[in-house]
Amino acid sequence: MTATDRSLQLINTAAQAAADKLAHDVIAYDVSDVLSITDAFLLASAPNDRQVKSIVDEIEERLQKELGAKPVRREGDREARWVLLDYVDIVVHVQHSEERVFYALERLWKDCPEIQLPDDARATRGKAEEHAKLQAAEEAAETGGEWR
Repeated sequence: MTATDRSLQLINTAAQAAADKLAHDVIAYDVSDVLSITDAFLLASAPNDRQVKSIVDEIEERLQKELGAKPVRREGDREARWVLLDYVDIVVHVQHSEERVFYALERLWKDCPEIQLPDDARATRGKAEEHAKLQAAEEAAETGGEWR
């Protein structure tokens, strides 16, 4: 079994919304063969809680406006470290970069087929690593230390 056309439409719209709000490392997996409760997962991250919320709000707004889809469940809003939007057909995970590294959902779902995403979403790959290096360099400069 593979993800339905509706699931792919939801995933692509959500991925574009995440990319438009400067999400990092947007990726989607077709989990329909291993899970009966949903067709696909979308993963995205951001370097701070405020941006996590912004990405989540944009995804939710865009899916409602363009496709008439509302999440049946939204979890993790309070801390904004890992927000989950459950649309039944798809589940969207937007994580703070630290949670993304710690929980490594990609490692759990690596055997599932990756879903082809819009160019803007694919262009977000590696942004978390770039951001971390830039932040480390800025911190080193502030403390007078060397960064390598």
